[in-house]
Formats: sequence, C-alpha cells, structure tokens
Amino acid sequence: MKRNFFYWRLILSVSILPVLAIAPSLVWNQPARAQQGERAGLIHASRARQGMNSLADSESRLKPTEILTDSSLERTSAMRQGFQPVWDYRFLAQSVPPSSIIRQGRQVSLNGRILPLTWTQQPANSTSGNFRTWIADVGLMQGAGVDLLSSADSIKQPVQWFSVSLTGAQSLAARATGPYRYLDVTDFARLAGWEISADGNILKITSQTASVTGIRQAQIEAGDRIVVDLDRPNPWQVNFVDKPIPSPTPTPNPPDDPTKPAIPLQNLRAAPNLETPDDPTKPALPLPITPAAPIAGQEWSIAIDAKAAPAIIQQTFSTSKQLLSLKVEPDGVQTKVKVTIPLGWRPQVFSLGNPNRLVIDIRPDSLVEKNIVWAPGVQWRQQYQNLGTARFPVVWLEVNPRQAGVKIRPILSNPPANQGTEPLLQTAEVSGVAAAINAGFFNRINRLALGAIRRDNKWLSGPILNRGAIAWNDRGEFAIDRLTLQETVITPANQPLPVSHLNSAYVQPGIGRYNSDWGTTYTPLSGNEIVVTVAGDRVVSQSPGGAPGTTSFPIPANGYILALRADFSPASQFTTGTLLRLENNTFPADFNRFPYILGGGPVLVQNSQVVLDAKAEGFSDAYVRQTAIRSAIGRTAAGNLLIVAVHNRAGGAGPNFVELAQILQQMGAVDALNLDGGSSTSLYLGGSLLDRPPSTAARVHNAIGIFIQP
Repeated sequence: MKRNFFYWRLILSVSILPVLAIAPSLVWNQPARAQQGERAGLIHASRARQGMNSLADSESRLKPTEILTDSSLERTSAMRQGFQPVWDYRFLAQSVPPSSIIRQGRQVSLNGRILPLTWTQQPANSTSGNFRTWIADVGLMQGAGVDLLSSADSIKQPVQWFSVSLTGAQSLAARATGPYRYLDVTDFARLAGWEISADGNILKITSQTASVTGIRQAQIEAGDRIVVDLDRPNPWQVNFVDKPIPSPTPTPNPPDDPTKPAIPLQNLRAAPNLETPDDPTKPALPLPITPAAPIAGQEWSIAIDAKAAPAIIQQTFSTSKQLLSLKVEPDGVQTKVKVTIPLGWRPQVFSLGNPNRLVIDIRPDSLVEKNIVWAPGVQWRQQYQNLGTARFPVVWLEVNPRQAGVKIRPILSNPPANQGTEPLLQTAEVSGVAAAINAGFFNRINRLALGAIRRDNKWLSGPILNRGAIAWNDRGEFAIDRLTLQETVITPANQPLPVSHLNSAYVQPGIGRYNSDWGTTYTPLSGNEIVVTVAGDRVVSQSPGGAPGTTSFPIPANGYILALRADFSPASQFTTGTLLRLENNTFPADFNRFPYILGGGPVLVQNSQVVLDAKAEGFSDAYVRQTAIRSAIGRTAAGNLLIVAVHNRAGGAGPNFVELAQILQQMGAVDALNLDGGSSTSLYLGGSLLDRPPSTAARVHNAIGIFIQP
C-alpha cells in the first residue's frame, strides 16, 4: 500500500509540473574555459593606454573596472520584523517553476562576508532537479569584483573576472524582474571555482583558498599603479574607509539659501564632507570645535579574499603626491590593501588573468565608461563629459517613460508621513523601485520638504520661491519650468486674502494653508501663530498656536488649517461660522494638469538653451558659484528622461551651476533641472548605488523613483 502511494504521488507530480510552468526553460551552453580569441580581442580593445613603463605597460591589457562599496543596508523596523516587500511576491508570480520549489533571499555569504545582495535559485526547467543560481547584477559587481561590460541587450550581460571572460554568445543570461536585474551565475561560478549552496535566506558562496604572492609598484602617466599578484583568482571588494577628515571648503555662515535655517555657530564648525564641499544651503550639523587639522586625504581599502605572507605585510612601499600612503594589513582570511589618496579621488581597480593579478590605479580620472541596456526602457551609462580642459565623470540613467511597465513616481523616505529622512539606498529598497535619484531640497533640522511634491494630484508639499520643478504624467509628457502656486482665500465680503504657501515647511510672514495631504495634524512651525480651523468651507475655531512644535491641531478631512504668521490683521476676517472660498492656480498654468511634480532648482536648460537665473529662484550668488557634486534631471528631444549624477572633475572639484547646465545641454537635454546636491547626490539602480559608496551618501527626504512592473 505504501509503495502504491509513492508511485502515484510521483506520477502526479511529474504530470502537474509542466502545467505549473509559466515560461520556457533557460538554457545556456557554457565553455570549459574562456576562449583565447576572446582574450585577444579584449587585449586589443585596451591598447589605448599609452605612456607607461615596462611594468605598467605589461599590466594594462584589459579594460579596468570601477568598483564601489556596498555597506550593510539599514532596514526599517517593518523589514526587521519580517515584512516582505510586494516586489518579492511579484517575482514569485512570474517565475518559471512553481513557487514551492523556488529558493530566494536577500543576503549572500561570500567567503563568510555577509552582503545585502538579492538572489534566487530555480530548477533549470520544470522537470529538472538541477538548480540555476541568479544574483542581482550591480551587487555582484560591487561585492565580488565581477566587471559588467557594456551591452546593448538587456537579457545578455558580458562579464570579465580575471581570466574568465564571457562575452558574445557566452554572455550571462540576464532578466529584469521588478526592482532587480538578475544574472544567471551558475556556469560562471563553475569557471571561477566557486561553490554555491542555499541556507534559508542566505546564499553561501565559497572559493578556494588563495594567497598573495607579491605586491609591486609602478609609475604610469596618469599617476601610480599597484599590482597585487595572486596564485589564483578570488573575490575582491573596494570599501571607503570613513574617517572624519576636514572639508577643504568651509560651509558659509549663514547658509546662502534662506529656506534653510542656520544653527548658531559660535561653538560649532561645519560637518565635514568626505568627497566635495557640501551644498552650502544646508545648515551645518553640530560638531564640537577642534583645532584645524591638515587635509590628509581619504582612505580606501581594497579587500582581497587571499592571505599574504608576513614578509609581504611588512613590506615598505613608496609614496607620491597622489599616493599619500600605502599599507597592507591582514584581516582573517582577507588581505587589505589600504591607500590614502587626495580628497574626491577614487582608486580604479581591475583584475587580470594568466597570471592572476589585481591592479589598483591611483589617477584623477578613475571612472570606467559603460553603456548597458539594463532593462527595456532603462539604459545605464557612465562617461566623461568634457568642458574645455575639464573632464567631469557623469553617471546617468536614460529612461523611456513610454516603455510598457515603466512608471515614474515621487517617493518619500518615511511614507506615508511627509516628515523624515533616510539614505536613498534604504528608501529605494523599501519603495520597491528599480531605479531612483535623490530629488528636492529639505530642512535638515525638522526633516520636512522645502519645495514642490505633488503625487496623484495631491500637494504633499507646495512650491516655494518660484523655484524650478519637473512635472509629468503616465503618457510620457514632461514639463520643466519655474513654478508658483497662487492661492487666495475669499471672504463673504469678496475680500481676497493671499495664501503664501500650501502644505509647506517654508515659513515666512503671511498665511500658510495645510490640508489633509499634509497629514492628520498641524503643529505650528513658528512662534505665536494664530491657527484657524476650517471644515466644510466654514471657520470652526481660531486658537493661539503657542510655542513652535508644542501643540498639534487636527486637520479636518473635509477642510484645512490656516496658520497666520507675523501679520495677524486677517484674523478678524476668520470668525467662527464665516464661509470661505478658495481659488488657486499654478504658474505656468500647464503644470496644473500634471498629477506628479517634484521641485528642485535652479532650472538649467530650456529649449536646448542654458537659462540659468538663480536669483529668480531665491538662490544667492555664493550658492551659484559653489562647486559641488550635483544631481540633475533632464528631458531629451526624443522624450526620454535623463537622471544624472555629476561628481568631481578629474583632479578638481565638482561643477558649478553653469557647468552643470552645459553638461546637461551637451548630453542632449532640451530641458533640465538641478536637484539637491552635495552629499545628498545618490543614483540608485537594482539594489545598489551606482555613483558613490553608500557610507558617503547623506540622508534625503524625497526622490524620483522608476518602477518596472511585470
């Protein structure tokens, strides 16, 4: 009887599996090793490097890769308590095999190091017992050193890692699923000598023990080169060592932007920014005064899963004006090569095979150019943009908003509340976006937005100071212009009383209005306000607001609150029972038809011409002249969206606004808008930041998110 039971259970399971399969199996034919002809092609493609001595020249035959860090991701309390985001369920719904036999998780143990990296394992087809392993692509690059080469096909990803070169027909199979793009690493792992197993939520990857056999130095035309010789290929990772080093440019006091309150600086100094001076519109964070320290540069650590002999650890290395220090440290099964380099520089790290080497270049132009079609409608690009003799590293995404499944939305760091800030990496993960860039300005102290945020035709935060904004809809239409929202309260005597701002944390004399899109309550933002509550278009109460931040007033679902500040003369018009009427409009009027709006400023480009007028948007001359890392968004003539991060020019500082406008114009933007910049600048794709190490990115209030729906 028992035998018959198992017999029928086997028959039923084999019969049902083909019915449950919802897509064809993925088959990939991999070679035993990389072909010599492909290696020769890669060698030929990299011969553009010139002017190196014999050692440097012999190490420069393959195109290098730029690897950023991937620090542990902060989780919200909901995720820490077992919350599973909706995109995980979406992934299960469109996977090839039945969900009961899919393995998936959000952590990878790479030789014992835990990485926040999304993965899944599935049978090769509906009847196979052999599992294929898929890992998120950018995280694989940043966590293990696997270089993602340029590709015009979103479902094929060529890669290079030491002597493993998989290009053309041998490229890794790729698929974008919701917020991630996964690579089938099953056969790559076999070539690389990795062993893979799943343990609950964690995918375990182990490689054979490797040794550092030597470390050499050489001068190259652009700077310094360090070559780490290995007896076998093994994973490696670049990390930013976060140390408090003074910023070379102090934050202005008071801040240039009148929307950002200054903190008394008698006993404070500006918080340091470890890459470039921060946006001067942001108030300094309180730090005790300390004696001025010399600028010693910044430290980076290249961690290699290999052990080094004591003689190598104790080796003495030469330095230069670019390579301020070089040391080698053991760390368990890893060896860490630590370099101190000028502020704003990054090491350029890449691997070579036969023999196995890791090359670390210290040079001002460290960006590796890439052009990868990441998903239908989303293209990832990295390229230098030249303005005269200046070379600016630009990382950007070009998004086709008309592509089926692509949706663009404002996202908040602490939804549904308007108050709060978080790193973009966390906000993007929780929101379930595939891509995102930080967006509008905010107040660092009370963590409220300062500028326009409109979502689903609701003003979560109203525009201020005639500042630039971008508006769009789901038909792929966009508008970029300076934006004003004009509101007027009309009394029974037809007396118009202008409203200064709607749902805004920007405080100035006049009348502020707050409706249920702001939240369920309003707490006075300044002292001695008069709070008028209106429900059903009638005044129901009038009360003193008291000290700022102390008393909360309920906002009626069918009404709003008026906050009278400094000028209290309109109070006599708002007696209990008074019937009020509202009129409002946007300037330009066209903006009122768009359900989604995000503010920034200044406007950079309109009709392909630079139209920078920072004073018209309430920015100071000092702010306009300031150089810093920048974020921007633009629209091309084809109607595609450019979301752009521009970092320090080679050997210098980031762009000022004129340079940023020229860069966007050069990239083909017919309209472009500056977004919040400095340490806020963050460009996210598929679970990782593309443009900077997460530890250097500040918390932000809001962002523009790109959703990819199945």
